[in-house]
Amino acid sequence: MNNDNGYTVDLPAKPRNDERAVQIDGTPMQMSMQMAEAGDAVFAVGTVVLPDENDATQRKALDFLRSGLARNVGAAPDAHAVQIPLAAGGKVLGLEMKLSGRAGSDHEARTVYARLVARGRHAYQAAIIASKPLQQEQVDQFFSSFQLY
Repeated sequence: MNNDNGYTVDLPAKPRNDERAVQIDGTPMQMSMQMAEAGDAVFAVGTVVLPDENDATQRKALDFLRSGLARNVGAAPDAHAVQIPLAAGGKVLGLEMKLSGRAGSDHEARTVYARLVARGRHAYQAAIIASKPLQQEQVDQFFSSFQLY
């Protein structure tokens, strides 16, 4: 549970936390990350606290997250709509991506699975970054456990 950022998720190991400053459409914001490693994969949830709840602000944040993930592996920022579950029941509309490419200074192969969603004053990026494709069961288990308050 991450009560500060309003989500629950099952991670495969004890998570570590990180935070970094980001610029979204010229506005400085903070992105907090909760991540855990298992095998050749990193499971993570990133949360950006937005300055307001406006649809336009949420869209800009989701575009920033989507294009950043794609740029990291040199892929097109393709995404399709997906329903993200709410802990209290119901769902909200989000985006789902599966990208493959090369990342880092060594240009190592990476597969990225991600779900992006904005709710209220938060934008979320639930992602798995793996050195090789994962079994769909692992991906589904992680994403089905990701629920917003």
